[in-house]
Amino acid sequence: MQFQKPLWLIKLFNYEYWTWWVFFLPLAPYWLYLAIRTRSLTYFTAVNPCIPDGGVFGESKNDILKLISPKFLPKAVFVPQGEDWEKVAQQLQNEGVGYPLIAKPDVGGRGFRVQKIKTPEELQEYLHNTPQPIIIQEFVSYDLELGVMYARLPDAPTGTITSITQKEFLSVTGNGKDSIGQLLEQDIRARFSMDELRERVRDDWGKVLPKNEKRMVQPIGNHCLGTKFLNANAQNNAQLERVFDEIAVPIEGFYYGRFDLKVSNWEDLYAGRNIKILELNGATSEPGHIYDPRYRLWQAYRDVMQNMRIVADISVANMKRGIRPTPLGQLLKTSRAFFAMSGQL
Repeated sequence: MQFQKPLWLIKLFNYEYWTWWVFFLPLAPYWLYLAIRTRSLTYFTAVNPCIPDGGVFGESKNDILKLISPKFLPKAVFVPQGEDWEKVAQQLQNEGVGYPLIAKPDVGGRGFRVQKIKTPEELQEYLHNTPQPIIIQEFVSYDLELGVMYARLPDAPTGTITSITQKEFLSVTGNGKDSIGQLLEQDIRARFSMDELRERVRDDWGKVLPKNEKRMVQPIGNHCLGTKFLNANAQNNAQLERVFDEIAVPIEGFYYGRFDLKVSNWEDLYAGRNIKILELNGATSEPGHIYDPRYRLWQAYRDVMQNMRIVADISVANMKRGIRPTPLGQLLKTSRAFFAMSGQL
């Protein structure tokens, strides 16, 4: 049997697997410097006036998506907590959302309870076990999934892209001998989310794939769920920034955040077509390219600090226009409620 390094040892020397607060803790002095410079401990909550608290924690994904032009959105249905099943089924039919589909909590992050659902029975069970408002989106089958960070000063007619992350979904390749479960147990990235994967592929866990046959096992493009994040900043150019100006500038009060999207291919992205935005995240958005396994820790901190500075610059400009940051006590209360609900502490 092949020796496997313990997960704690892998985690120690690979920052992409660190708990989020462990990674960001060394940046606290820089945050304090920016807070002194902006004269506010919560300056970042003023970065996006159209999003509660600028998009820190606990905002409604549905409310944010409604700010985006429908031509860039997948078909979707919003399900209030406790909604009658017959009404949900009718809404899905009315909007043309078929199976498979994606269900996710309206409030959440880091892939919390995001699931690909194949049947009405699975959806009923999901709704029963998720006692909060839900967003149901059509499953977009495009292969290319990206996270694109965008920033614009309030008085500027155009913005810039500060990060492009390409997502590589967790998959296994058969060798004709090992089962899917065994292949996953040999994969370092899979081992960090094994409990979730056991449930996801329970029906095929013991299946042996033919040699060289590739099987995607995690269709959700979240790093916490085994997706590999790759640095795609080299793909940025002026043409792409104009595409995101078209998307972002009409959103009144939005100046900084990450668009998580699927698109058919790079050519279509540059042309601004076949783009489906799955989520838009605000002030605490991370430049996902820093989790590329080839990236160095010092590079990651450099890029995060650059984005923190951009957030501070935008927030200062907004504060000069009369936008007030969220009081610290109120923000702490919102954050505690969010983490308690999502179990992300």
